[in-house]
Amino acid sequence: MANSNRLGELLVRENMISAAQLQHAQEEARAAGRRIGYTLTKLGLVDEGELTSFLSRQYGVPSINLKDFEIDPKVIQLIPRHVAERHQVIPVKRTGSTMVVAMADPSDLGAIDDLKFLTNYSIEVVVAAEAAVQEAIERYYAKKVSYDDIISDMDLDEVAFETGSSQAMDLEELARSSEEAPVVRLVNLILLDAIKRQASDIHVEPYEKVLRVRFRIDGVLFEVMNPPLSLATAIISRLKIMSSLDIAERRLPQDGRIKLRIGRGREMDFRVSVMPTLFGEKIVLRLLDKSQLQLDMTKLGFEAEPLKRFKEAIHRPFGMVLVTGPTGSGKTTTLYSALAELNKTTENISTAEDPVEFNLMGINQVQMNDAIGLNFATALRSFLRQDPDIIMVGEIRDFETAEIAVKAALTGHLVLSTLHTNDAPSTISRMLNMGIEPFLVTASVNLVVAQRLSRRVCSHCARPHRVAEQVLLDLQVPEDLVPEITVMQGEGCKYCDGTGYKGRVALFEVMQLTDELKDYILQGYSTAELKHEAIRAGMKTLRQTGIQKILEGVTTIDEVARNTAPD
Repeated sequence: MANSNRLGELLVRENMISAAQLQHAQEEARAAGRRIGYTLTKLGLVDEGELTSFLSRQYGVPSINLKDFEIDPKVIQLIPRHVAERHQVIPVKRTGSTMVVAMADPSDLGAIDDLKFLTNYSIEVVVAAEAAVQEAIERYYAKKVSYDDIISDMDLDEVAFETGSSQAMDLEELARSSEEAPVVRLVNLILLDAIKRQASDIHVEPYEKVLRVRFRIDGVLFEVMNPPLSLATAIISRLKIMSSLDIAERRLPQDGRIKLRIGRGREMDFRVSVMPTLFGEKIVLRLLDKSQLQLDMTKLGFEAEPLKRFKEAIHRPFGMVLVTGPTGSGKTTTLYSALAELNKTTENISTAEDPVEFNLMGINQVQMNDAIGLNFATALRSFLRQDPDIIMVGEIRDFETAEIAVKAALTGHLVLSTLHTNDAPSTISRMLNMGIEPFLVTASVNLVVAQRLSRRVCSHCARPHRVAEQVLLDLQVPEDLVPEITVMQGEGCKYCDGTGYKGRVALFEVMQLTDELKDYILQGYSTAELKHEAIRAGMKTLRQTGIQKILEGVTTIDEVARNTAPD
């Protein structure tokens, strides 16, 4: 902890972070059982590369990018995993009697002495980001256990059941078989593999003759395995038991949660949804990893001018800021980023969410529960009696919720919420269709943001790619830019599992309600006319933002065409 405190003090002294940011990061680090360097980078307070360069200069040791370095398995064996995790080190190479190790904290002399004593080698230190060290430990020390290995060890006769809905089930046998060691191992491997691949969702789907497991990685579903159909009930029952759901109820949808503890204090939440289908219950698990939550707005994908408009809107004392887009487009992350920026001790912030995805310190989060009558409208009414400054409503679904949200925005409160519309201008039409009067819409709404998530080109295997001019013109790339544009495409490598993509970037369409636009709304202009006026006032559409990301080499033509509609 002394080393962590020293690092924090050095960063404050160099004006890389403020004292308040350091205190916030220290609280988060203590709560998660993490070191301060890792927490600072995950909170977006310090860039990982900048922190590594700073440590390199401070301690006079070279830095290394572990992602660009392939370590010999024989070198990895020189330091046991538990030692590597305890000291946050990874052996990089061995030359004669000297071993080079990458460390997150080069000032940890106790760790260096331990390694000398353990290995009988002279230790040469290079510095690497703590997140990169942890990722390397998980990658190089991972046990190579495959789905096939586990299934081959199973005695399938012991875990098979009759799954016909008309037959009585022996619940004791169902529970017992779901606790069989092979089934437990298989389910655990599925969950851990999804975490390792940074999947956002796991789908377990029974069909007439096959059981299919798919992961959604960077927004696209990939099939990862087909366990024997005879295991379907055991696997699904195991997941339901882990989620504290009723394994006897197979006719109605159920929702639950799994909390999994991994490694050094890291926790992963799985939001579980069970739905009855023709051939059994389908389960979808949404992975919620707080350590991966990006709360720095500058890193979400905003261009400079739209980001400026968005920040101006959320810092107004009252009014509505609406974020729109389909399910899984990152709306919640954008709202959480806004709340993180607004979260101060001087502000009373309350949120109504269904479900609460991440717990945020300093914000009063309320979980909706329709079964007992706690819906968005009820929560909003309660918030208005709680002396609020800022209110976040998970989603405006009906007239009642919209009406209360508009009244709150008109009476001195900042209201953040989401809607399901295709683009920013159509959000106005949606509110009017709900029954909100045009004059109330123009008086309450400050800004509308539409967004999509597009896959990033893998930085490890990105290469320039020749594209026919007509393809670019069909995508609506401006004609004067076509000769100059260089399209980047991923060739596929081990870092991206051969897909050519790694990670995602958000595409934003930010529509500010100018006086001219408000006049258009009051005069009943169409959505197309509203869009034309918004573009004239400086709004960049989703397609235009996507083209900009292609020009920057961040994403590809296929991704922009898949995620955005022509203007």
